[in-house]
Amino acid sequence: MLKKIGEIIISISDWIWGAPLLILLLGGGLYFLFYSRLTPLLYFRHALKILSGKYDDPNEPGQLRHYQALSTALAGTVGMGNVSGVALAITMGGPGAIFWMWISALLGVSTKFFTCTLAVMYRGKDSAGEIQGGPMYFITEGLGKNWKPMAIFFSIVGMIGVSPLFQANQLTQVIRDVILEPNNLGGSFQSDLITGVVISVIVGIVVIGGIKRIGNVTGRVVPFMVIIYVTTVLFIIFSNTSQIIPAFKTILHDAFTGDAVLGGSLGAIIITGVRRAAFSNEAGLGTAPMAHGAAKTSEPVREGLVAMLGPIIDTIIICTMTALAIIITNTWINSEADGITLTAHAFDVGIPVYGKYILTICVSFFAMSTLFAFPYYGTKCLGFVAGAKYQHLYNYFFVAVIIVGALSNLQVIIGLIDISFALMAFPTVISALLLSPKVRAAVIDYFARYKNQSS
Repeated sequence: MLKKIGEIIISISDWIWGAPLLILLLGGGLYFLFYSRLTPLLYFRHALKILSGKYDDPNEPGQLRHYQALSTALAGTVGMGNVSGVALAITMGGPGAIFWMWISALLGVSTKFFTCTLAVMYRGKDSAGEIQGGPMYFITEGLGKNWKPMAIFFSIVGMIGVSPLFQANQLTQVIRDVILEPNNLGGSFQSDLITGVVISVIVGIVVIGGIKRIGNVTGRVVPFMVIIYVTTVLFIIFSNTSQIIPAFKTILHDAFTGDAVLGGSLGAIIITGVRRAAFSNEAGLGTAPMAHGAAKTSEPVREGLVAMLGPIIDTIIICTMTALAIIITNTWINSEADGITLTAHAFDVGIPVYGKYILTICVSFFAMSTLFAFPYYGTKCLGFVAGAKYQHLYNYFFVAVIIVGALSNLQVIIGLIDISFALMAFPTVISALLLSPKVRAAVIDYFARYKNQSS
């Protein structure tokens, strides 16, 4: 029975990630890019200044500083998608899938700019009177109350999309495969259960503190975990400098021809790349606008500029490094592992003995920071649907689902999360497209004032 349900979930996931969703995500991103006349990209340095805190004003509305908002958003994106998701992309679609992750991420920059600008532009208040942002609010505040069913739909599927199933599964897997089994300490159902319980207890302690504690925790953890991971991956890459150019050639060649070993078609490779990019940076899915909507600012465009840095950091930089480590070490050919275990093999080859343990530490930071951030999204979704006084109940659901994720099948989890992400993307991108003239008007006004102040 459970096996049949799992097969149905995987089948639905493969079906829903077809042409309509690709057109929505890639076509929507392309539209946003040209409709904005590339303006956001032209002010990349300005975005970095905003992120540095130069324009922070504690008296402005919101709950998080620009840096904390981006850190919370990155905590939800810089995670298992960059480590395990990249390995899954290469396993399912070959190295060429990485190229399509790049394309999707570049277009995702403009999508993030538009959706996160809207998140501040059309902030609403929950039933407790607290200022909130996110797709559910810019749908109802920007398009009107008649669109509320779409906002409710987003919130319902959003609660599934931000569940901890994938992160808990992969963290449990790496602990089992790297630490427990090699040292004869476990590797059974019971050890997975214990691992899941421990993770759920740690996460439960943090998330009950709410968004301000999450902002403080992720603000410290995200930079630290990124530095450790990037340093280790760069060591692996530059220890094999002669393989860097061939690795890029493999990615570009397979992006248009398909990989001979895996026999993937071009369409399947594109779909795999876009799916895993969405899983990695979540551009167009609607999660980041919920974090950026809590930013302390009265300038929507300013927060959109900060948000657009996400896909660049997440997919263009970190995912590429992971991919190079896997391709350079040839573990994608020589190993039958998938997910996090494949990346662990690459680290073990690149840095014998110690590599897989370093990865385990990094993955623990990646997974835990994501697990700290996701409940915030879920509580806001539940609060929108059922009322703010009930939103805290999502935290208990979230903590319990961690244990389910630790014991579940990876492919089924991927299928369920992919379905949820797809269903989140439709209301998010469609509403952003309808409201895009409002963003463009705000962009023109903001940069006119910015130029006057600079002159």
